[in-house]
Amino acid sequence: MNKPELLMPAGSMDVLKTAFRFGADAVYVGGDMFSLRAKAHNFSKDELTQAVEYTHSIGKKIYVTVNITAHNDDMDPIMDYLKELNEIGPDGLIISDPGVFFMAKAFASRLELHISTQANNVNYLTFRFWYEQGAKRVVTARELTINEIREIRDNIPDDMEIESFIHGAMCISYSGRCLLSNYLTGRDANLGECTHPCRWKYFISEENRRGEYMPIEENERGTFIFNSKDLCMIDHIPELCEAGIDSFKIEGRMKTALYVATVARAYRNAIDTYYADPEKYKENIPLYFEEIGKCTNRMFTTGFYFGKPSGESMVYGESTYVKDFVYLGTVLDVTECDEKKDGGKVYKCELIQKNKFCVGDTIEILSPGALDINKCNVLKITDEQGNEMPSCPHASQKIFVYIDKVIEPGDLFRRGPDESRQ
Repeated sequence: MNKPELLMPAGSMDVLKTAFRFGADAVYVGGDMFSLRAKAHNFSKDELTQAVEYTHSIGKKIYVTVNITAHNDDMDPIMDYLKELNEIGPDGLIISDPGVFFMAKAFASRLELHISTQANNVNYLTFRFWYEQGAKRVVTARELTINEIREIRDNIPDDMEIESFIHGAMCISYSGRCLLSNYLTGRDANLGECTHPCRWKYFISEENRRGEYMPIEENERGTFIFNSKDLCMIDHIPELCEAGIDSFKIEGRMKTALYVATVARAYRNAIDTYYADPEKYKENIPLYFEEIGKCTNRMFTTGFYFGKPSGESMVYGESTYVKDFVYLGTVLDVTECDEKKDGGKVYKCELIQKNKFCVGDTIEILSPGALDINKCNVLKITDEQGNEMPSCPHASQKIFVYIDKVIEPGDLFRRGPDESRQ
């Protein structure tokens, strides 16, 4: 049984590097056209070239999404884009539209072709069809159970790969093919412009009593009939591996570096521990959940993996995330200082600040590897000119933070609800 690939999302070059540093085997990214996350940063041609070169230099893989449902007017631009991608040379393209797939075979012949979950891949004959067309990998529909995936594995060629989402936000529509955003706002989810109306609060109104709004359920907050919890399968790694899944996919190309680092580290530890020591993996499950819970989330569900879920088990009764931990920044550079703190060393860390914190705060350091909690004290903060600051209230400001713990470039700072604040 081969160890599955851990496939992480990356919405920018910084997040891509974070994903690999914290354990990803591969990443998937969107170019600046024709991917289903139009509001993500995405990658320009130059950025994508840089991303591919960096990824290959460290022996990892990178896939590019070209997964819109294309209209006639898209065909010529997509042809040009596919030619461009063929020159840049990522490891594969993720495609949902048969027309785009047809063109990719002609104009991106160097690249592996993967079939997106948007193509509604729910049976082994569909997998065989795509294999005969030249696809190397198919992403399962999120409506499949583990038993169905196992049956697919048993009925497709050995060299055909299965990719499945195992963590992240769940689109409430069938395999993510939703018309709600387009209908309500004119922004098409299938062209990468979803406004997420499934997360909105809904009431009903009687035609002759306009302005009198009644909740669909007896709940003062409204109803959340479309609002799914997040998928999380970190406590079911054995079943996923035994089903024959080749790539474990994490959702989230619009997520922060902190989210990607936290999830990648947790799943990397879970996968590696399971293959090294299955009993230790079982013992660690509470630890994995504790760590995963530090990400922004809408609580967790196993989705359809163990059968059709009940509404209560899958619907999340809020419109906002659970967000206990705050991303403070990623360390760009570290130097050891001459000054000492209680006889110990002091380290000066350069970073771009993401959220406010203060001198005197206790914060966490997130590093690759073990899921240890590593806290440090903020001894001093200065700006680029060396002026001391009691706090860093300006987002995206370059600052220097002095701490009392060893740290490396690429580590992240985060603050939890229990960390002391000044």
